[in-house]
Amino acid sequence: MSHLRYEPRPPLAETEGPLRERMLARALARWVLSHGGSARLAEMAGRAAVAELAGDTALAPLADDAREALRSEFLVGDGNQPTPFVLDAQGRFYLWRNHRDEGDVAAAVRARRTAVVPSGLDEATLAALFPGGDPARDGEQRQAVRAVGGRRLFVLTGGPGTGKTTTVLRMLLRLQRDGLAGQGVAVAAPTGKAAQRLVQSLRQEAERLRAHLPPDWQPELDSLPTADALTVHRLLAYSPTRNAYTRGPDSPIEAGVVVVDEASMLDLAQLRALLRALRPEAALVLVGDADQLNPVGAGSVLMDLVAVLEAQGAPELVRLRHSFRADTRLVPVNEAVRAGDGAALATALAAAGERAALHAVEAPAALAREVRRWTDTLAEAGPPAPLAASGSATPALRALAARQLLCALRDGPFGADAMNAAIERQLRQRWNVPADQTWFAGRMVMVTRNDYGARLFNGDVGLCLAGDDGTLQVWFESAEGGARGFAPGALPAHEPAWAITVHKSQGSEYGHVAVLLPPDPEHRILSRQLLYTALSRAKHAVEIWAPRASLEAALSRPLQRAGGLVEKLRA
Repeated sequence: MSHLRYEPRPPLAETEGPLRERMLARALARWVLSHGGSARLAEMAGRAAVAELAGDTALAPLADDAREALRSEFLVGDGNQPTPFVLDAQGRFYLWRNHRDEGDVAAAVRARRTAVVPSGLDEATLAALFPGGDPARDGEQRQAVRAVGGRRLFVLTGGPGTGKTTTVLRMLLRLQRDGLAGQGVAVAAPTGKAAQRLVQSLRQEAERLRAHLPPDWQPELDSLPTADALTVHRLLAYSPTRNAYTRGPDSPIEAGVVVVDEASMLDLAQLRALLRALRPEAALVLVGDADQLNPVGAGSVLMDLVAVLEAQGAPELVRLRHSFRADTRLVPVNEAVRAGDGAALATALAAAGERAALHAVEAPAALAREVRRWTDTLAEAGPPAPLAASGSATPALRALAARQLLCALRDGPFGADAMNAAIERQLRQRWNVPADQTWFAGRMVMVTRNDYGARLFNGDVGLCLAGDDGTLQVWFESAEGGARGFAPGALPAHEPAWAITVHKSQGSEYGHVAVLLPPDPEHRILSRQLLYTALSRAKHAVEIWAPRASLEAALSRPLQRAGGLVEKLRA
């Protein structure tokens, strides 16, 4: 059975796009042929591996003649026994690991849904957790706090500004009061940036609530996990040398309640690993916006879970709908995009007035004009003033979230790399920065690789500031509050952050957002989820830089990933 050792993985990122796909397909096809498979199977295996890169866990159901031919291949099974490839009863063609992962996730979800320990909640406790609240506005939040008790799986979803973190805090307090927190509480997110934001939000909301809760709630507040921002990789004790998670059935996560925020970023393999690493009696709470972009890896697990639970009217799911943001003029914009309704989007953009704008950007010259206008606004205040010895960098760091350019693409003339180069070049000119000076006060960067020693994580955004002696340091917000400064040469891998990809923006919020779409309406990056994710990052104002054809293409293209998880969850 030596052939079962092979689990095709994408090669390193130096081969991108179509070239990377062709290389992977050829490599897997050669492996199949060298192990006695047919040319037809070699082609199907290559296609499945390329589809996995695009996020699909299986090839869509094959034609009858293809199914019959593949069933005779000894490398292909029906999923009941390990084989390199699986052809299921519906004709979907899988790489073994994806079929196994779907089955394991569905089985674990079923087991957790049925393992309910009845746990009531009296109205006095609920009222204490929502002091001065209005059931007409926070009724769904109260429903979530009621429903989470005694469950081993709970899903909380909702759009921006609907109070997901506020609800999570109260759910945790309720679980602790019930005595169901077991050996403690762990909160995590797929990225370091999202994890840090979660911990900061929990800490701020806990301090706000502390003044309103009776004294007997203080121990629960003090026990909340607001000190450490855990990524899912850290929660599962990922080992880079073994390329595997240390946590699992034999070494489970030592927590009675596990909360994972921004769960739309979880791929199928990560959710399987998380479910396997939980104690049977532990409660898992998945939190996120199911309408956002799917994860970079294979699968769309949060979207699939929400679709199944919502269709069943399951008590394990609560969707928050009421927006608590002071300015709700952008809510119809997000709702129109979520529904893929172009006419409603046009109406919502017009109704939002100065809060929303659509700029037709079809050619590089038009894009250059928009970038100049955007950069002029950034440059108006001039470079940040030197930081006094007793001063704090926190206000300057928080001001970074006032404006952000989001790009659908990373590469090419309409990508984030090109936008960063253009913006930084113009800022240097406006601020009289010498051309040979890499670092300057006001330079904005994003970490692109985790550095656990420095406690800097992929997605963390920093700002270069000068001290009163002229020394330059790059400052980052700390999960514990305040800010930490680093010499520029001490930073892990990083890049400019004036413009970032929509994928990188997940888990963040900004005051004013501009969204740049590519001019080719056929580009495969365009989707409804991408546009919704980008626009929903904005709290106060949005701009769309795109040809109308690209905007219409994104609206009309809901992203559906091929696979069988929904069907397995329904079963």
